[in-house]
Amino acid sequence: MMKLSNIQRFWISFILSIPMLIQMIAMPFHWMMPGYNWIAFVTTTIIMAISAAPYWKSAWGAFKHHNANMNTLVAVGTSVAYFYSIYAMFTSREVYFESAAYVTIFVLLGDAMEEKMHNNASNALAKLVDLQAKAAEVLRNGEFVKVPLDQVKPGDTIRVKPGEKIPVDGVILDGSTTIDESMVTGESMPVTKKKGDNVVGSTINTNGTFTFKATKVGSDTMLAQIVDLVKKAQTSHAPIQNLTDKISNIFVPAVLIIAIITFIVWYVFLGASLVSAILFAVSVVVIACPCALGLATPTALMVGTARSAKMGVLIKNGEVLQEVSDINTVVFDKTGTITVGKPQVTNVVGDKNKVLAIAASLEENSEHPLATAVVKAAKEANITIEPIKNFAAIEGRGVKANYNDQEAFVGSDKLLTDINISQEMKSQAVQLQKEAKTVVYVGLGSDIIGLIAIQDVPKASSKQAIAELKEHGLKTVMLTGDNQNVAEAIGREVGIDQVIAGVLPTEKAAEIKKLQDEGNKVAFVGDGINDAPALSTADVGIAMGSGTDIAIESGGIVLVQNDLMGVVRALEISKKTFNRIKLNLFWALIYNTVGIPIAAGLFMAFGVQLSPELAGLAMAFSSVSVVTSSLLLNKTKIAGTAA
Repeated sequence: MMKLSNIQRFWISFILSIPMLIQMIAMPFHWMMPGYNWIAFVTTTIIMAISAAPYWKSAWGAFKHHNANMNTLVAVGTSVAYFYSIYAMFTSREVYFESAAYVTIFVLLGDAMEEKMHNNASNALAKLVDLQAKAAEVLRNGEFVKVPLDQVKPGDTIRVKPGEKIPVDGVILDGSTTIDESMVTGESMPVTKKKGDNVVGSTINTNGTFTFKATKVGSDTMLAQIVDLVKKAQTSHAPIQNLTDKISNIFVPAVLIIAIITFIVWYVFLGASLVSAILFAVSVVVIACPCALGLATPTALMVGTARSAKMGVLIKNGEVLQEVSDINTVVFDKTGTITVGKPQVTNVVGDKNKVLAIAASLEENSEHPLATAVVKAAKEANITIEPIKNFAAIEGRGVKANYNDQEAFVGSDKLLTDINISQEMKSQAVQLQKEAKTVVYVGLGSDIIGLIAIQDVPKASSKQAIAELKEHGLKTVMLTGDNQNVAEAIGREVGIDQVIAGVLPTEKAAEIKKLQDEGNKVAFVGDGINDAPALSTADVGIAMGSGTDIAIESGGIVLVQNDLMGVVRALEISKKTFNRIKLNLFWALIYNTVGIPIAAGLFMAFGVQLSPELAGLAMAFSSVSVVTSSLLLNKTKIAGTAA
């Protein structure tokens, strides 16, 4: 027999319950559906068999181990309402089939939502593997032929062209290029590679053709190691016990004991008839029915996640909400998270227009990321890019060409061995380098006429977001593969409390674990493949929506908009949603606290009695209160949004 998912069971149960819903709507108008009791009996029986049975089985298992959980509440509520309704149907009394059906449906709704979220999260590892190249150009019998990745062996010679992914790990044999390794190392700047340098599988070759020898393939590559880390991180989390289960451990036994005592007192000591004693006991159980408890979490979750989605924050599951309430440390990746992720011109020393014009003219045809940043800055300043002649690369130093009949140079500080530079400009270059900026020297004739500083700058929202997190009493940490100077400069600029730099991708999760071992509850914010293990290891993973799919899948919270203020909003709405769940549980239980003594007949002497019908009505009011409480989440004030 095919096993139905929670989502399938929910829809089957909901469709079957429609006649009962119609009858409930029609009751105030004194209309009774013909043959309603039999219709309700048949549909509820099917719902019990398809949807309630797993809860009954779980409750029985817990009972055998002397425990009670949320499923115990569901089982008790549905079974009492169902079996009493069968008794009532054959004794011409009011039936409560709808209570049994809708308790099951409401609880199943929450389980169906959770199942859908878990299905989405399970794609994380598959997304990682999909990021690998599917084939490689391998030297076979003196010529390069494309072969599937699984046919590549250590020692093979492989060719990679511009724009292609590097298929496996290896060492360059011939050629030079610039490789974007940010997806694996976290480095903000693409790295220049030449003969003898190592390359990492799945990184992107940007502007040169080269050949390399494969050294690690299959499960030995760095990407495969990251996949393994994500697996371990995802399975290392201990299951979070639901708050309602904790409540039910005390609540369920107490209700059952009260119901039994109620029956005994009325039947044995007060001389009530068997039916009257049963009705008192049933009233106790009906008013304690977990309908509102079943609604407490899913309604708040639905409203909270719907509102957060409008703010660009996707919350994946209820476990995240519970973890967020205890977070005291927020750790950020740097590249693409705190920073823009692309090099930008930040300073121009000298005649800005002239310096940018010369540099952009020489660099226009280059695909190097630094050259791209220079050309972009010139175009944004509406500077004309002039044609050049006799272009040539200066090995290891830069480029040169004839610019307006003068020899011009653009390159690194290695140019200074041949070209004059003023002491003042030298000092300015040193100062810019202290600020962790890459300095490009621009020369004309035999003199350096200007400097261009390039840096991966912080996002506009980073400083404000970090300041607001600190105002909430949270410690902020930056974790990056960049060098110490770059990391500390960015950290000072945005106000980070602690900087951890030079961290390899395989070490990021370990750094998160260290913080956790020190007693911190950690949220990690990242966007790259190298962030996936850390996102999974952290108590709460927050993935930037502009990042790779795997980062998004590994995070418990996803920021759709690439805005760091989203972290503030994510933590606030998560905390408020979880607090609303706790408030809902209070409202769900307050009716029991007030109603159970009345249902047990303690106030009969004052003419106050709660029949099963009124107990069901009180239960309905508790559900209304819970739904109303959840809807009020739409009115709570969140940072950067209107209330």
